[in-house]
Amino acid sequence: PYQRNHETMFSLGYFIWIAPALLLAFWAQMKLRSTYANAQQVPARLSGAAAARHILDAAGLHHVGIEPIPGQLSDHYDPRGKVLRLSEGVYGANSAAAVGIAAHEAGHALQDAKQYAPLVVRNLAVPIAGFGDKFSILLLIAGAIMGAPTLIVAGIVCFSAVVAFQLVNLPVEFDASNRA
Repeated sequence: PYQRNHETMFSLGYFIWIAPALLLAFWAQMKLRSTYANAQQVPARLSGAAAARHILDAAGLHHVGIEPIPGQLSDHYDPRGKVLRLSEGVYGANSAAAVGIAAHEAGHALQDAKQYAPLVVRNLAVPIAGFGDKFSILLLIAGAIMGAPTLIVAGIVCFSAVVAFQLVNLPVEFDASNRA
């Protein structure tokens, strides 16, 4: 009985240790969605796709495609396909949110064209971060339920990889916005 209780306390200690990072991630996601919702109410002269095309053409990137994709806030630049993928709410919308997001994603295409070193590093780290993002919470929960500290540590390592990726990603994101 003592050993099982000690393992449970040990597991809860891990959750308390990573709680600030989880809360920060939750707060950032809520702030992003709130800002997006507010900016959707501000009209713009151009659609997101038109704004992105204007930026890309001005930079001589006529070969970079722009296409709509399903989802919300699923916008991204694909450096392998040389295509900007804008969510339906950004692609055809005439709002400050749509123009801002499309311009930001066009900024990533500009980074790619200039071979911006932090973008290259980020693109190499994407598979590791994707794995950590998918499995960290599952490992943490499974470890807590099963009283398995090894699984909890594995979950923390995966979550730490995601946090490290975000730290590498921050300068890339700020630079993309500045270029836009």
